[in-house]
Amino acid sequence: MSKMKLMFRPLLLHLLLYCAIQASGVRIESDPVVSEGVVQTELGKTVSLDCRVNGSEADEELVWLRNGAGISLKEGNTKGRSRVCVTPTLHEDNGATFTCHLRANATVGTSVTLNVKYPPQLQGSEEVAVEEEAVLVLLCDIWANPQVSSVSWTLNGSKVDIIADGFTLTNDGFTSQLTTNNVERSLHEGNYECSAVYPISGPYKKLFHVTVTEKTLKFPLMPIIAGVVVVCLTALLAIVSRWNRIIKCCK
Repeated sequence: MSKMKLMFRPLLLHLLLYCAIQASGVRIESDPVVSEGVVQTELGKTVSLDCRVNGSEADEELVWLRNGAGISLKEGNTKGRSRVCVTPTLHEDNGATFTCHLRANATVGTSVTLNVKYPPQLQGSEEVAVEEEAVLVLLCDIWANPQVSSVSWTLNGSKVDIIADGFTLTNDGFTSQLTTNNVERSLHEGNYECSAVYPISGPYKKLFHVTVTEKTLKFPLMPIIAGVVVVCLTALLAIVSRWNRIIKCCK
């Protein structure tokens, strides 16, 4: 019988500890409402997180963390119930995890993660001037959450022909870049449009008015300066070498 007691004693202790944790559990309520540990919101909105202690330990002190780092709370905003607000929500708040737990027992707590939605920053138009035979680079900001499903480029209303027009197109999920290394007026001058398909709303577009100017002759400035310096030094040495003759002529 004593052996049986010894066997069940650890189980009994674990059961009592479990019941104590449940009695003093912590929950987070939010506005917008949390669903499966995630709070869905949009850029520039306000998220209110309300942490509460359940059961008989309702006056327990609470601690808030953001991505594991402590959040400074005002006096009176820690006992039994504590609230933090994220306003306005920013790009860097996307994916941030907020944890609330008991100061006396960090294992008693819970967490929520923010999912901040934002569209790509595509709007308006831009004037671009580039010389013939120079490099043309057009940048389209497509950073969004959720990610854009597709990006397209047009020139004067027609889809850009990457091969025929000598373009290079890259996309790293943040920026769509259209580039050509040898600008020709007949091929590359005109109105470009970058269009991104965003799953929630849109479409989102940006215009580029590209003007190709004549190539300007660039003077080799450094060789010219070097030549002037050499000429001046040569003239100065000639004057010094003939200084005695110049003095005699002046007498």
